[in-house]
Amino acid sequence: MMKKYLWSFALSAIVLAGCGKKEEPVAVAPAPVASAPAAAAVNTEEKVLNIYNWADYVPEGMIASFEKETGIKVNYDTFETNEALHAKLVAGNSGYDIVVPGSVFAKPQIEGGLLQALDKAQVKNLSNLDPAIMATLAAKTDPGNKHLVPWAWGFTTVGINKTKVAKVLGKTPMPENAWDLVFKPEYTSKLKSCGIAYLDSPTEIIPVALHYIGKDAYSNDAADYKLATEMLAKVRKDVRIFSSTMIDDVASGKACVAIGWSGDINIAAARAKENKSKDEIEALLPSTGALIFFDTMAITKDAKHPNNAHAFIDFYLRAENAARMSNEMNYPTANKAGVPLVKPEIANNKTIFVEADYFAKMIPPSSFSNEAREAMANAYNSFKKGK
Repeated sequence: MMKKYLWSFALSAIVLAGCGKKEEPVAVAPAPVASAPAAAAVNTEEKVLNIYNWADYVPEGMIASFEKETGIKVNYDTFETNEALHAKLVAGNSGYDIVVPGSVFAKPQIEGGLLQALDKAQVKNLSNLDPAIMATLAAKTDPGNKHLVPWAWGFTTVGINKTKVAKVLGKTPMPENAWDLVFKPEYTSKLKSCGIAYLDSPTEIIPVALHYIGKDAYSNDAADYKLATEMLAKVRKDVRIFSSTMIDDVASGKACVAIGWSGDINIAAARAKENKSKDEIEALLPSTGALIFFDTMAITKDAKHPNNAHAFIDFYLRAENAARMSNEMNYPTANKAGVPLVKPEIANNKTIFVEADYFAKMIPPSSFSNEAREAMANAYNSFKKGK
């Protein structure tokens, strides 16, 4: 367990430094021995809770456990992209109580009044969260940590089917920088035969493309987007899939190389093993860094069941539930109290809980201006259409 504690302390220091925070280091309290029970829903509130979360992102049985303990019926729907969630919130009357936006999208949602402030008195287990991650969210996205609670975090990277890639590349050696596999024609022209997949999301593809050409991943300069589009145009003909079902596409062999989320690639690897596939799937750690993301729980401004929402957030923040998420979903938890309960094979997987020296290379989250978001969407659509 010591390695995991060391990783957590290193993460605390690096997250703060990587985001340019100049405050004094945040003191890390010892993990509590036991978590507080879930807050009870107010009797006058209907025992219903409507959750909108990413697909393949909740441990099996967790929702049922919450329902059994509280008597609250959960309606659990899923979305595939931040853009889909954002559009629903902007339209209003979503019908959802809890949503799980990425932090890059959560910032404008907070500023736009789409999310309500937490009643922290109802969320006793907030103390289980890693102070460094909460400080990062406060500095970059949610001042005062008033609205957001981390669901999980991870990074956008390159995943490969090692078996198929080795066969296709033949004598061509693997590149030092894994981003070359998806952005450099020398490699994409070969790998297209076994399938290249990109996440179907401008806020995932354009930032890593900007990073690859040496620009700020969260640039607000329209000229940078033009350069990224020119680079992407050179490999467009080699991209087979724009995927919203990356786990299945990689696990089933539709793609041998993918730009995907670290956890999804690791889930695909686990599924391939379960299906007794001879193919070995692996998430890579590009030499120039990967794009970190934080997915965050929030309560919608017009939530009809806010007390039930607080009860669920508190339930999710129990140490044992946080560990279940990491153990089953292959994403690192932001819950410091849950880290000692994570299985060694997960905690020691360097593509899940990355080591401190690599974490220092990673691209910390930020946000875009409205103009930059529009430029990004235009750049991505132009690339996707091949124009």
